[in-house]
Amino acid sequence: MEFSTLELIFQIIAFLFAISIHESAHAWSAYKLGDDTASLLGRISLNPIRHIDPIGTILLPLLAAISHFPLLGWAKPTPVNLLRLRHRVRDNALIAAAGPLSNFLVASIAVALLLILRTVSTEAEGAILAVSGYGELTLGNSFMTPLVLLLYAFMVVNVILAVFNLFPVPPLDGSHVLEALLPERAREIYSSVGTYGTLLLLLLLWRTNIFGRMIYPALSFFESLLMVRQA
Repeated sequence: MEFSTLELIFQIIAFLFAISIHESAHAWSAYKLGDDTASLLGRISLNPIRHIDPIGTILLPLLAAISHFPLLGWAKPTPVNLLRLRHRVRDNALIAAAGPLSNFLVASIAVALLLILRTVSTEAEGAILAVSGYGELTLGNSFMTPLVLLLYAFMVVNVILAVFNLFPVPPLDGSHVLEALLPERAREIYSSVGTYGTLLLLLLLWRTNIFGRMIYPALSFFESLLMVRQA
């Protein structure tokens, strides 16, 4: 199997896990803050089938794969009943922030595991350098290189998904966080934009490179952690 095919398979696996843990984090946070709507619908689950959105989970990642771009997308929105929250605006922002935070956590765990592998295997160390752009990737004679590729995909995909969802355009999570910071009147005006949010989002993805400029610094930071010198 060619590396490009293997990497794409690992990216798909990482993407499905990333959206599942992202939406589960939303549902779990809502449950802890008093709203069990998503929990009763089975949304606290790592089963990606429970979270699939036709556009964000299937169409957009498919277009990204065909265009050789990093996998980008979203899952079916986790339902939140604001009437069940104790502090509606604040709690809604906390629920929204839980998704990206869960992805950053997964990315951090992937980095930690890669650093552990680097200390115990020269093949893993070589593969980490290669995927970071400092060498040539070879399969080797063990499972270490595929394992590095899988963990690296988990790091990259989760960072991309986290940063993407923090962008303050409805219906992304960043819009709910921003709403909590706005005065009430401005919040009402901003919320009304949500009707056209998906259209605006697709337009920005198509016509600008704003998301790439947001994602690059975060990815560079996580990749720099892999290059930390061993003691």
